[in-house]
Amino acid sequence: MKLAGKTAVVTGAGQRIGREIALELAGRGADIVIHYNHSKKPAVLLQAQIEQIGRQAFLVQAEFGDAKKSLSQRIQKFVREVYKTAGRVDVLVNNAAIFYPTPFGKITGKDWDNFLTVNLKAPFFLSQEIGVRMLKQKSGKIINLADWTGLRPNARFLPYVISKAGIISMTQGLAKNLAPDIQVNAVMPGPILPPAGGMTAAAKKAAESKTLLKRFGTPKDIAGAVAFLAESDYMTGALIPVEGGALIS
Repeated sequence: MKLAGKTAVVTGAGQRIGREIALELAGRGADIVIHYNHSKKPAVLLQAQIEQIGRQAFLVQAEFGDAKKSLSQRIQKFVREVYKTAGRVDVLVNNAAIFYPTPFGKITGKDWDNFLTVNLKAPFFLSQEIGVRMLKQKSGKIINLADWTGLRPNARFLPYVISKAGIISMTQGLAKNLAPDIQVNAVMPGPILPPAGGMTAAAKKAAESKTLLKRFGTPKDIAGAVAFLAESDYMTGALIPVEGGALIS
């Protein structure tokens, strides 16, 4: 798929890796639907940056983690707004996620619900809503952000890695359901950015030591992999590791 003139939805696009993905796809000619939750100011700045390079950018806010409201209804409302605003969707990038440590023995039901809702349930139902529309247009790409620890769990982040293991299974299951017209793939990042709350020098060194390259990657590394999958027409159900060799270290 050539991205010029296509429309991509990037969830959690206002900051960090999502922002870089949005800029990369826009740089290749795509118009971007910028999903954000609380990060309105960065989302507005991103919109202006995308428009400066000659592409359209649409802002659509949605909260995927509010357990007090029906997730399916919120997803449906979000998708309706996306199609009302942008007209169509050619690429869906499920990037939005939460990440924080959950020491074993202190994991709560709230932790479990937070991770499974935001990191797995929301991407699934979003993929379902947009996927059935892609089937009608007989084309589309869904790209999920998994994590290398979905295959090699980190004991300090169990609910998180379980949610990402679910993304890996979801990717392959969706690929089967949506073939042959829709391709569904996943990128599995390794250490790219420190958590939003920061990390100690010792923790950063420990994360680097788990990779063969002995360093963090960059958001551009992930954005490039996402763009590759968006443009490739003969890959589906694939899991692309971008983790500095951590899986074989």
